[in-house]
Amino acid sequence: MDPRDTAPDSWEQEEDVKARATAGLQSALAALSVNAKPFIPNVDAAVFVPTFLQSSPTEISNSDGHGRSVPISYTHNAPVKSAGCADYLKQKRIVSWFTSVVTECRLCRLAPVENGGGTEADMAVEVETWEQKEEPGEGEPGGGGAQGREEVEMMEEEEEEELPVLKVIPLPPNAPKKEHVNVVFIGHVDAGKSTIGGQIMYLTGMVEKRTLEKYEREAKEKNRETWYLSWALDTNQEERDKGKTVEVGRAYFETEKKHFTILDAPGHKSFVPNMIGGASQADLAVLVISARKGEFETGFEKGGQTREHAMLAKTAGVKHLIILVNKMDDPTVNWSLERYEECKEKLVPFLKKVGFNPKKDIYFMPCSGLTGANLKDPIEECTWYTGLPFIPHLDSLPSFNRITDGPVRLPIVDKYKDMGTVILGKLESGSIAKAQQLVMMPNRHTVEVLSLLSDEVETDEAVPGENLKLRLKGIEEEEILPGFILCNAENLCHSGRTFDAQIVIIEHKSIICPGYNAVLHIHTCIEEVQITALICLVDKKTGEKSKTRPRFVKQDQVCIARLRCAGTICLETFKDFPQMGRFTLRDEGKTIAIGKVLKLVPEKD
Repeated sequence: MDPRDTAPDSWEQEEDVKARATAGLQSALAALSVNAKPFIPNVDAAVFVPTFLQSSPTEISNSDGHGRSVPISYTHNAPVKSAGCADYLKQKRIVSWFTSVVTECRLCRLAPVENGGGTEADMAVEVETWEQKEEPGEGEPGGGGAQGREEVEMMEEEEEEELPVLKVIPLPPNAPKKEHVNVVFIGHVDAGKSTIGGQIMYLTGMVEKRTLEKYEREAKEKNRETWYLSWALDTNQEERDKGKTVEVGRAYFETEKKHFTILDAPGHKSFVPNMIGGASQADLAVLVISARKGEFETGFEKGGQTREHAMLAKTAGVKHLIILVNKMDDPTVNWSLERYEECKEKLVPFLKKVGFNPKKDIYFMPCSGLTGANLKDPIEECTWYTGLPFIPHLDSLPSFNRITDGPVRLPIVDKYKDMGTVILGKLESGSIAKAQQLVMMPNRHTVEVLSLLSDEVETDEAVPGENLKLRLKGIEEEEILPGFILCNAENLCHSGRTFDAQIVIIEHKSIICPGYNAVLHIHTCIEEVQITALICLVDKKTGEKSKTRPRFVKQDQVCIARLRCAGTICLETFKDFPQMGRFTLRDEGKTIAIGKVLKLVPEKD
């Protein structure tokens, strides 16, 4: 093997390589003129000075068999051994230094031009690839060329890490627009919501296999091998380290008939406000429960998030609920029908109590998020389940009724600066087009839509149900808060601080009296609120109202009360616009009550 193709193991070996290179130069020099007269050195000659310091160097090129141009001599005064010892060593050092300078120039694509310009073929030889140039024989001592290659490879790996997780599927021209459906994944912490979301994205081709393989390698390094699928949705480093979703993850996938947006809600009780924000954007909820022994019981008992999430989803306006019984492949379950039925029997009475109709609104399904079993294709191990797998079932659901000709209502979920002011939210009713003039409530700022993105794809017009990203003109990012509403100027939404509402007290140890403070969650808005007056109690069975004003209300009672917010908020009555008329009251990290707006009370001047 050519010594230039391998990195030397030691400095001594590097010296040998240099000595061989010098010997090669001498033999090539001798071969230049066979019939030349023998050269008689002048011992008393002046000290050698390289010609490049005087004028342009004369370089005679020769090919080394690898397509590279090798310098043979730089001057006619080349060092010769028969010269005086001191002069010879001095000359050798200068030539050696000059050789390294030229080598570096060639590595930097700054090779000295040969005398006379050369032919086109010679010029082509000079234009080389980085791989050819950075070979160990030409690099720094110790194989610098190989080290350079390793650095380039490392840089390429770093670039690969920043690959976008999601693909943007370009729509063919004149293609009919698919119906947009927003699916929120809810359930107790560690039930497998993010893992199922990541698996669905892989099965539908939204995440490449190589990206997931990279996640799997990184997860193995952290001893978290089963978490890699969830990393497709948990992009935050903190979420990946702890294995807990904090913010609502957002992704999308398509089937033959529909376009789905995944909203991956956090399961931890500390992040329930984020979960409410995610559920308020959803048309459909997927309640993920773990079939593993002990995990289902923990999530379903008091204090578990399975109960609370199902109730909050109903309050947020989700009509259809799919219950995915996850981790059926676990050794403690092993696709057992008995365990599946046990989970089902415990859940159905509770969901009925919350307000779901078991016959129409609820659908149970076994699955395994880690292996992808029963998500896209049916599974052989589960012979007792005869229904459709998860993704085909979503595709077969009936279409949702959307108010396309109604007033524009877009509750803002988030906002940021990016070449202007950008807002995110789900369009609840009406339609928005590019260059349209809208009004931001409750501040009454007139804004213009500069650009419109629906799930990262730019569009000219948007219809209800779509998750949008709008770039606005005429308003600063600091002037917007989550919970503001984008409306059309002809039909503004109502805003105010005081309203009457019907409230159901779900969980509260003590009694609730006028003057009680809580946190109000209504659409995407979060605001402090105070119950200023209790108007009457409502009978749960008959719906009759009490004639006398109650002094207090307690758990499981229904009442009509007057509430006053700390600041002005946008809201509608439940009768006029259900999406902006439902709310939740929370206190001390728990959901205290759910309710609906009955009447807006005008402010007194």
